[in-house]
Amino acid sequence: MAEFWEDNFIEKQEMWGFEPSKSALSTKDFFIENSVKNILIPGIGYGRNAQVFRDEGITVTGIEISKTAIELAKKHYGADLNIYHGSVTDMPFDSNKYDGIFCYALIHLLDSKDRKKLIQDCYNQLSENGYMVFTVISKEAQTYGKGKFMSKDRYEIFDGVQMFFYDRESVHEEFGKFGLFEIIELDESFPFFMIKCKKIKL
Repeated sequence: MAEFWEDNFIEKQEMWGFEPSKSALSTKDFFIENSVKNILIPGIGYGRNAQVFRDEGITVTGIEISKTAIELAKKHYGADLNIYHGSVTDMPFDSNKYDGIFCYALIHLLDSKDRKKLIQDCYNQLSENGYMVFTVISKEAQTYGKGKFMSKDRYEIFDGVQMFFYDRESVHEEFGKFGLFEIIELDESFPFFMIKCKKIKL
């Protein structure tokens, strides 16, 4: 059922265009400034946020649950775009270490257990001094508190989609021990936080 919904969502998304998100463009600049050479994108979708990195010579590996999305990514961005088919909750898919990880508008769709696992899995796959950047929906969104209450700050909004809405406190709670160093507010049609973490060997 989840994959069916995802396939339909992806097909609608494709009609919305191929312009990268603001946070993808910002993260691309940030990664270039910090000499990031290879990145992992969990929930890569049909690739609209991947090409901006590839255009700068950054090697991109993706993870995507929707076969439809993977086919579209290959169609539009080439068969050489490496994408693992599967859920981000089943990470890791390889033993590689990545200089950077970019996760856009995905983690807030997961429950508490899976959010914690995703953050830990991403952190584990960072190389030393690597960076991970997450974008998440914030409680400033008009949809916050709407729909069916599931748990604290988590609601079923539409078509069975459940969202967790972040504030700065919950960002610190979930990302604080994973090298969190910056939280940026930005608008991506919805109010979002862009969360930056760095892996430093202790």
